[in-house]
Amino acid sequence: MKFVDYVTITVRSGSGGPGCIAFRREKHVPRGGPAGGDGGRGGSISVLADASLYTLLDLRYQRHHFADNGRPGAGSNKSGKDGHDLVIRVPPGTIVKDREKDVAIGEVLESGARLLLAEGGAGGRGNTFFKTATRQAPRFAQDGRPGQELEIALELKLLADVGLVGFPNAGKSTLIASISEARPKIADYPFTTLTPQLGVVKVKEFQSFVMADIPGIIEGAHKGRGLGIQFLKHIERNAVLLFVIPADSADPTSEYRTLLAELTAFSPDLGTKPRLVGISKLDLVTPDERAGVTDAMAAVENECDVVSFSAVAQLGLDELRWKLWSMIDREMHTA
Repeated sequence: MKFVDYVTITVRSGSGGPGCIAFRREKHVPRGGPAGGDGGRGGSISVLADASLYTLLDLRYQRHHFADNGRPGAGSNKSGKDGHDLVIRVPPGTIVKDREKDVAIGEVLESGARLLLAEGGAGGRGNTFFKTATRQAPRFAQDGRPGQELEIALELKLLADVGLVGFPNAGKSTLIASISEARPKIADYPFTTLTPQLGVVKVKEFQSFVMADIPGIIEGAHKGRGLGIQFLKHIERNAVLLFVIPADSADPTSEYRTLLAELTAFSPDLGTKPRLVGISKLDLVTPDERAGVTDAMAAVENECDVVSFSAVAQLGLDELRWKLWSMIDREMHTA
């Protein structure tokens, strides 16, 4: 399925139905009086977070969303039927903005969360409503209130417990494929991951977390270079960041510093998130080279923990899972 994380749509709630002007006409009821019913309420429009959705793709091809108008009132004091409400389903983590005013209306973070976009217009009052002791036969009624029309921008920021951060070909896709059911594209050339991938990582029974594989970041990503800038926003919603640096890197410490600088330049808040450094591709280096990487990352260990692993050889993955789980659990209890 194609990943789409930004769309614009037009929404319009229904107008209220007009009230009715009518009078009683029954036999043997002289001066029966007014009998016009009220118009129905127009349909409202809201967005609903649906956990079964992963992308805003469907909304890209359906840009106009109009709710039903309320039906007119009728004689014999019959009220008009209300217009059907319209519910737009979106993935959890969607931000809703008013494009014309350039302000955020709100966001839906959890499955089942609902946000009202446009309220339907009230139905008009029939002439029965306007009857008084001194005005016993009103010959007028109210029109229904018009609905609201808005230009809406929907922006999705993925909700995940762990976000993978690294340069292209760092081994992020191989990692998420090894410890979850996600099946991202894996190849030996840069930018094989073109869209974010989500995978559920099981720690033990009834304990699991969601990991997000973000397309590779390059130096200057916060200025628009490479693919990173398009997806850096998804990292903002991650509880923990895992920096993935290959064991055969020429300068792993410099690689870590560059990645951290790019995140901080994009959003200072990203620099304060709990993070773990994962040295990947352990199977590609000799024991002596592994020791060299450990020595090179000594300065980094003063800032955060460092875990070494090989997704291909299945080395160190259990330690990585439990380390990430403990960090997530700590965040959940301190939030």
